Amino acid sequence: MPAVPPRRPAGRFPKLGTRIVLFFVALLVIVQGVAAFLVIQANSQVARRTINEQLEQGERVFRQLLTQKQERLEQGAGILSADFAFRQAIASNDTGTILSVLRNHGARVGAKVMTLAALDNTVRADTLDPSRIGKPFAYPDLVNVARVEGKSSSIVLREGKLYQLVVVPVLAPEPIAWVGLAFEVDDAAAKDMHQLTGLEVTFASRVGAAEAWKLHASTLPADLRLELAAELASTTAFADGSGEVSLGGEEYETRLAALEERADKQVVAILQRPLAVGLAPFQRISAVFFWMTLAGLAVLVAGSLMIARGITRPVLRLADAARRVQQGDYTRHVDVEHRDEIGALAESFNHMLDGIVSREKEILRLAYEDALSGLPNRAMFYEQLGQAVRIARRGGDNISVMLLDMDRFKAINDTLGHTVGDQALREVGARVRAALRDSDIVARLGGDEFGVLLATGDKEHAPRVVAEKIHRALEQPLVVGGQSMDVAASIGIARFPEHGEDADALLRAADVAMYEAKRTKARYAIYNSSHDERRKEFLTLLGELRHAVDAGELELHFQPKVTLAGERTTSVEALVRWRHPKKGLVPPGDFIPFAEQTGYIGEITRWVLRRAIEQCGRWQLNGSRVRMCVNISARDLRQGEELVQFVSACLAEAELAAGMLCLEITESALMEDPAIAQSTLRRLRELGVATSIDDYGTGYSSLAYIKQLAVNELKIDRGFVAGMEADQRNAAIVRSTIELGHNLGLTVVAEGVETEHELAQLRRFGCDAAQGYLFARPMSAPAFERWLSGLRDETGARAGVA
Repeated sequence: MPAVPPRRPAGRFPKLGTRIVLFFVALLVIVQGVAAFLVIQANSQVARRTINEQLEQGERVFRQLLTQKQERLEQGAGILSADFAFRQAIASNDTGTILSVLRNHGARVGAKVMTLAALDNTVRADTLDPSRIGKPFAYPDLVNVARVEGKSSSIVLREGKLYQLVVVPVLAPEPIAWVGLAFEVDDAAAKDMHQLTGLEVTFASRVGAAEAWKLHASTLPADLRLELAAELASTTAFADGSGEVSLGGEEYETRLAALEERADKQVVAILQRPLAVGLAPFQRISAVFFWMTLAGLAVLVAGSLMIARGITRPVLRLADAARRVQQGDYTRHVDVEHRDEIGALAESFNHMLDGIVSREKEILRLAYEDALSGLPNRAMFYEQLGQAVRIARRGGDNISVMLLDMDRFKAINDTLGHTVGDQALREVGARVRAALRDSDIVARLGGDEFGVLLATGDKEHAPRVVAEKIHRALEQPLVVGGQSMDVAASIGIARFPEHGEDADALLRAADVAMYEAKRTKARYAIYNSSHDERRKEFLTLLGELRHAVDAGELELHFQPKVTLAGERTTSVEALVRWRHPKKGLVPPGDFIPFAEQTGYIGEITRWVLRRAIEQCGRWQLNGSRVRMCVNISARDLRQGEELVQFVSACLAEAELAAGMLCLEITESALMEDPAIAQSTLRRLRELGVATSIDDYGTGYSSLAYIKQLAVNELKIDRGFVAGMEADQRNAAIVRSTIELGHNLGLTVVAEGVETEHELAQLRRFGCDAAQGYLFARPMSAPAFERWLSGLRDETGARAGVA
């Protein structure tokens, strides 16, 4: 007969096991019960203290927001007061212009009320109430403060409404008037404060200590506002500026922030937070504490029973582990409790699991890691993005996707080779990674394209901040193999769920935004549905543009360059215009950048060169020797010898001397491929064609580099010329550029001259020539011929012939 296993003595194990279980359960219940009692007692006190701290912090944020709004008003008022046309309108008492400027500027800065007061405090213009014109300015104390401090601001009452008012003088250079800008403090302003502080915000005022409080704006419902007004009427509710009030059956911790406090007027902001909101986290803690206690009891009972039961079966554990391996789970090891044969088998089994896990990790690394940069690859980025979208959808969170595409990277590969290009990509990946937080994800998607996933952060500001950080990280030149190179990136940004609800849609939106950034030459662009429409329009525009060249829809306009010594016209710039049969005159800014992106700019340049040279030849036959200036792009420069031969053929056909043609190249185009640019410019110089650097100052070259180029002329960008009157630093840049250009033997031309003041300064600086609306706007060939003859057309400009 089989042996029967010995039985344990009856009655011993159950009593011992019961005592163990009962002892630990009773101990846990007592300890947890006391702890729960103490936690519940402390919750209310901690909640109130926490809410009061939140109210104090909220008040600081609230006052900072008011200060920022005040600074925004002051900045807007300062810009308006510095407006030359506005000062002229005030001086000439042009009420219509004053009101128009006030309304337009108020719309730009978001001001509800715009007021202009004379030096005697008489209202000259008011966008809210025209009947105030001619009456005294209602806030002379603000004018008195602004007269001393240069600006003043206050919260004021007007027609029963609250406004944040800023008053600044209009200087010319002494004060000639006072301008006031005001935001209305309404429900929308209260809601903005609520979104930023998380507090209920109410604005109230009282005129005189005996008068009742009036609520102007609030985030509370209408019925609770009435209750709050009644509480304000109580003299003891807020004796020390804070307290608790009951609204709608719910307790609110309340704090009063004085905005304006005078003997005859009080304006306060009432910041509130429901006590229930503050207690909610602690109630959740109590609930978690309760369930943890129950879970602890269950674990304790189970552990006690296991200890009482005594021994486990390692073979069954090995069998369970083998089944888990069969199901693909290699992460859990078998516990080795005994150093016997079964223990040795368990250790060997664990070593086998480690080997499998190691090999799978290597396989996953090869599948999801970019071999060049060590960053996640496109497949891993797509998977992580999909997972982040699912988590954000469940939690109602916001995530942002950024696509980076390197600018001018092809030039690095073509010039320095792919080995240097690969090293540059590794350095770019490392810099981008260093600019991000650890929780952010950066991946190399292929080529010179990188992806970034921002899983947290404010949806409006975090992507912009990160984009700027990435640009700053890439601003420092890369040094690879002793070769220094500048790199930059165009960044497209898309947000979930605003721009897409899945990974594919977000990546597509970010890609569209990235190409928009490239098109506009911006640091970054945030996706907008209009970008898709623009891309569709561009595709249509490309076909129409090809047709326009063949159908003769393009036409040339001409703008003269005038010497400043005697104001004589020695040259003219040819500017292409597209007269669309349906859309009318299409501005160059709408089709020239697109033509450059698509490569069709070469056809347009050839058309412009041929027509401009022909026109110059006709003028020469008629006795007008005016040099023709034509713009060419970076793509045109890269044609090298082909461009030189085409220009030579056009000059021969028109029987025009090469010296009568000047080709203008933008500074940035020269730097895209300096070696080819130097070679092409040298061949054009040998042909006899003059060359000019256009828009100087907007790129990143220096005169030390320009002196190596075969150029004759330097054109100062209109941005510096137009800014001379307002900013002396611009004037210093223009003067220095003129002096350095002359030292290098270059003729210096100023673009965008529009005022007599600019012309006078350029003459003092010794500038050779100028171009701009002060002399003439771009005009057709017949109109330019009349202009050359001394006649006046619609431009009203002055003319003279060399």
